[in-house]
Amino acid sequence: MFLIPDAVVRFYHRMASPPHFYTFTEQCMPWLVGVFVILVSAGLVGGLYLAPADYQQGDSYRIIYIHVPSAWMSLFIYIVMAVAGAIGLVWRIKLAEVVLVSSAPIGAAFTFIALVTGSLWGKPMWGTWWVWDARLTSELVLLFLYLGVMGLYGAMDDKRVASKAVAILALVGVVNIPIIHYSVEWWSSLHQGPTVITKTGKPAMHSSMLIPLLLMALAFKVYYVIALMQRARTELLSRERNSQWVKNKIAMGAKL
Repeated sequence: MFLIPDAVVRFYHRMASPPHFYTFTEQCMPWLVGVFVILVSAGLVGGLYLAPADYQQGDSYRIIYIHVPSAWMSLFIYIVMAVAGAIGLVWRIKLAEVVLVSSAPIGAAFTFIALVTGSLWGKPMWGTWWVWDARLTSELVLLFLYLGVMGLYGAMDDKRVASKAVAILALVGVVNIPIIHYSVEWWSSLHQGPTVITKTGKPAMHSSMLIPLLLMALAFKVYYVIALMQRARTELLSRERNSQWVKNKIAMGAKL
């Protein structure tokens, strides 16, 4: 039988505590910002300057260094929301609810960027800004799901009830994720196939193009963590404003 180490269990319980989470994120933030700056700088220089032009698309392909990581993040963040929603429903962990509602605006932003950059890329490649392609349409549905979570949460005054409602919506909407991912394989599509790994398991791009793309993808994930921490801290302060630990934080800030 697989046993979870006690240290992992203790860390999990500490992170589920709002005051400990708030302090932990406060300490991590400068390091995360530094890592993000390094990664995004290396990715942009490698992708926009060092990587060679594509033999078919020329320099127009370079938009993938924004488009592809944004599209990946749009799926990744929704999965995080669904998992957080399930944890919040089953174990009633307040921090899981906070992660869900705090992730929605970030995921919506990444999805919007993916759609806009995809349109900019599609115009020279397909001759049109938009087609009702399976991949594009399901990605648009994902944007509406993010907006639905945000709207539903904001429409309810009782935030604990609102958290349960958006958790259910997030879990129902997660069925759209495999549709987006496999749409280019299930249906005839103008959208190109896998960007990184082909069906044969071989890289779909030369390493000089692939490495900057992976750096940008990692940079976007670090950015998500930074933005999530910032939004989660604000949400926690709002929910816990009558708690003693929040009053102590305010008192310490007033002394400074």
